[in-house]
Amino acid sequence: MEQQEEQRRLMLEALDERPPEALLHEPLDYIFADHFRQRMLCNLLDAMVREGARDAELSRHILVFMRRDFGLHILDEELDLFPRLLERARPEDGMNEVVAELCAEHSSDKIDARDLCRALEKPESLSRRWKRLFARFAANERRHLIVENAIVMPLARLRLKPDDLAEIGRHMAERRGIVLASVPQ
Repeated sequence: MEQQEEQRRLMLEALDERPPEALLHEPLDYIFADHFRQRMLCNLLDAMVREGARDAELSRHILVFMRRDFGLHILDEELDLFPRLLERARPEDGMNEVVAELCAEHSSDKIDARDLCRALEKPESLSRRWKRLFARFAANERRHLIVENAIVMPLARLRLKPDDLAEIGRHMAERRGIVLASVPQ
């Protein structure tokens, strides 16, 4: 029991703590760190489904993440990472199809994320419908993260230029209301 409580505490800490601001100078690393947080989100949603009841503490943490960070992450990818990667990718990379699929998934994720937040705001325990939503959202998100981590991120590291990364990092910082200091030497 103590081990489960410790795992839960660590997952909540990971979900709550944004990557360090300095990591915005390395935007691909920042995005990758956000992917880890999204995996923690999936694990916590699965835990609520397994427990079969709404957990007020988990609900609160998940809502904060969804409202504060989830949408920003999608914007980081759709407004900066994906367009810049498409500019730099070669035809043989096949990125047009990959990015189109990921953007389509983002569209459905936004709808599920809205419904998920509505479910977490309700004081009563979760119905089967909401449990299915949570399980589906977590499964879809995991599959999405696999594609991004295995295909998009390695190709971005290969194709994007330092100026591309600097611009992406600046835009990500602006979305978060952060003024980036000069690149550390």
